[in-house]
Amino acid sequence: MIKRVGNIEIQLKHKATCHCGAVELELTLPNGLENPRRCDCSICRRKGAIVASVKLDGIRVVKGQDVLRLYQFNTHTAKHYFCSLCGIYTHHQRRSNPTEYGFNIGCLDGVNPFELGHIVTGDGINHPADRNV
Repeated sequence: MIKRVGNIEIQLKHKATCHCGAVELELTLPNGLENPRRCDCSICRRKGAIVASVKLDGIRVVKGQDVLRLYQFNTHTAKHYFCSLCGIYTHHQRRSNPTEYGFNIGCLDGVNPFELGHIVTGDGINHPADRNV
């Protein structure tokens, strides 16, 4: 789906896949890649992905629901999804904002995350939810 703003076309629907193609997602990104970032928490520093955010209703599993696996740890708030066939992390329901998914920018068709320039790294080691208030 393409939205026109004046003479500019903005693609609203984007396809994302795991490496083997068994999992396919459709993302609605009316504002493009919002808040691309890395995180240095224990899981993110190991997977090394650059992620961006989308509202929960902005992502849809088109195929491969049966091969997606869920991984949770620590507080079991965040829900990390990966393909059980090729192992690629595709998306996660965020711990810091459970109304959003973070998604692996490297899974988006036609996007090379290495061409995004400087990417901010968030302090996931000292996550606000781990602090005693």
